[in-house]
Amino acid sequence: MQIRDLPYSDPGDPDVRSGPRFLYWLGRNQLAGQLKSLSWGLLHQLGIAGLPVTVGLAVQAVIDRSGGRLALAGGLILALGVVIAVGDTMLHRTAVTNWISAAARVQQLLARKTAELGSALTRRVAAGEVVAVSTGDVEKIGWFVEALSRFAAAATALVVICVGLAFYLPSLGLMVALAMPVLALAVLPLLPRATRRADEQREKAGKATELASDTVAGLRVLRGIGGEELFLGRYRRASQEVRRAAVRSARMWALISAVQVLLPGILLISLVWYGATLARDGRIDVGQLVTVYSAATLMLFPLRHFEEIAMAYSFSRPSAQRAVRVLSLHRSAREATVEGVTPTGDLYDPATGLMAPRGQFTAVVCGDPDEAGRLAERLGGHAETGEDGDEAAPSVLLGAVALDEVPLDTARAAVLVQDKDPVLLSGTLQELLDVPSSGLVTAEAALEAAQCGDVLSALAQASPDDDGDPMRTRITERGRSLSGGQRQRLALARSLVTDPEALVLDEPTSAVDSHTEARVAAGIAKLRQGRTTVAFASSPLLLDAADRVVLVHEGTVVAVGVHRELLRTEPRYRAVVTRETDDEAAASARDAVTGITSVPAAKSIQEIEERA
Repeated sequence: MQIRDLPYSDPGDPDVRSGPRFLYWLGRNQLAGQLKSLSWGLLHQLGIAGLPVTVGLAVQAVIDRSGGRLALAGGLILALGVVIAVGDTMLHRTAVTNWISAAARVQQLLARKTAELGSALTRRVAAGEVVAVSTGDVEKIGWFVEALSRFAAAATALVVICVGLAFYLPSLGLMVALAMPVLALAVLPLLPRATRRADEQREKAGKATELASDTVAGLRVLRGIGGEELFLGRYRRASQEVRRAAVRSARMWALISAVQVLLPGILLISLVWYGATLARDGRIDVGQLVTVYSAATLMLFPLRHFEEIAMAYSFSRPSAQRAVRVLSLHRSAREATVEGVTPTGDLYDPATGLMAPRGQFTAVVCGDPDEAGRLAERLGGHAETGEDGDEAAPSVLLGAVALDEVPLDTARAAVLVQDKDPVLLSGTLQELLDVPSSGLVTAEAALEAAQCGDVLSALAQASPDDDGDPMRTRITERGRSLSGGQRQRLALARSLVTDPEALVLDEPTSAVDSHTEARVAAGIAKLRQGRTTVAFASSPLLLDAADRVVLVHEGTVVAVGVHRELLRTEPRYRAVVTRETDDEAAASARDAVTGITSVPAAKSIQEIEERA
């Protein structure tokens, strides 16, 4: 795999049973890159391991006053220098490629999962956690995947050097060979505590990130209620907890590093003392002592990889676990079983009893906005799941087909859900409206139905072309250069262009004035004539334009009719649409039971009808 081959055409189907299994899956999918890195790592490490032998030869040649052997040793050192340089360069190149490739694979998997779940993702996982996984966590996961091959090369080099020293000079080589496993495994008793502290740090950092993300998202509301200082204090406390956890974790890793320095130092001191004694007694040559000492000194470098792989795993395991928590989510508890079928017909939700007849404009009134949002998502094929992963409600049907039994792309093409707060991506207006569609609705017709005339005029003035073409005007990220009503209408036009079999709109006119709202409602009804449209709203102007109105109360359909009829006959409907107070709603309910219509209620109905 080369970096130029990214992104992957297919990132694969990850193993999300646990964090370690996910890390193993990543490494297995990059086996070719791991083998390349291992090969170059072995060349680099063994090149370094050859230096002590050549240095020992050179020292012994000087002692014996042999110019030929000294020249030979110099040539070998030069050749080993070239080998080390090439091996180190290619090792770095392949290791970084493994790092970036693993991080890119995880990011692609996260992007695919985000596209699959849509806005339902943030209702099941905190937005801050998703951000933390897609930014910091992918780097730590990539670090472990990259460090794995370098660790394998270092461990192999250590074995080769120890075996070589044992055969080269048993009196000192066996001492080094027996000490190396102790040095490599000495930090193992400290790793569980270091891992727990690293997990604690990552958990607190994730919570702080979530708090920061939520605070920034609700900053406008916080300013309105004067809650900025309150949430700033909460974030300060959370960040201080992260700092303290990071210090505790750093202390453990500092202790591990100290052990990695102390024990090899003791080995080198013992080696020099014992080797000098042997050389003084004439049992070994000075060159042999230099060779063994140099080899033991250079072995400290590959030993560092044991500490690094332990640290990389300790940091990547909780990161992988968070990634698994996101990647293991599904839009439903069942897999798609119906292939090659594009469902058509009435849109029906068995959980609430909501029926949206094919080809009609159905308005849905819910007293609870959160309930309306959940119902809108369910109509789009995102079944609600309980804590155990089982479906909390049966799947929505389009015709006779359950939406969670068809492939995702088919379900999305059949039913499109526009969120209450749709997002506009940066780009030109032409790019914004260039979306998958049936081709039957033009961009001009959609913009006209959404009443985007004033938006087009504003964009025309900012157009980079001399002819003032608004379609070529660039829209900033999230449409920040536009008002809330303009963003909402452009998002509505984008949804209308797609022309799906069923279109679900959640409060599509909440940010526009009454005059514009009436025209938008008429435009939707006209453009979507003969197509299934569902709009969640409580505005009389939009409700009056619908073919039928459905009242959902406490998760169940309790009334169906037209707007003006429901105003007169259904107190709960009237309470939502007219924004009655609790006392007024109770009075209206008593009047409905007794058959008496109070003057205030009658007056409110008349006002609503006049507005409609």
